[in-house]
Amino acid sequence: MEYTIKQVAERVDLTEYTLRYYEKEGLLPSIERDEHGIRQFKENDIEWIRLICCLRDTGMSISKIKDYVDLSIEGDSTIELRRQIILNQKMVTEQKIEGMNKNLDMINKKLKHYNEFVAGKHRDPCNQSNTIKVESTSEDDI
Repeated sequence: MEYTIKQVAERVDLTEYTLRYYEKEGLLPSIERDEHGIRQFKENDIEWIRLICCLRDTGMSISKIKDYVDLSIEGDSTIELRRQIILNQKMVTEQKIEGMNKNLDMINKKLKHYNEFVAGKHRDPCNQSNTIKVESTSEDDI
């Protein structure tokens, strides 16, 4: 089955402009065109676009994706290089997830604190007026 750029854009949640940009940058080298120059996407093209989106979402640059695409075009002799690229991106993604999990732990801790505060269990230590005690004996100290 073949799809138009509009249909593909809707399926992969990208704009038509983005798909054209990816093609212009050489990320979609196998897109065929009909006799009128209209792009005709196939299922394989859509899967390739999903991979590009995945790599972009995990922080890979367009130029590194282009390197990956170029290696793919070269064929099976580049499988180990491509595997290394994907493995490196996996490690980058895992590091980001670990960092985000630490952030989520901090947010959950703070949320728990605020829930307890709202329930009247303790005071807010982030509120400076609750933590600073002014001991003054004269107006000159103020």
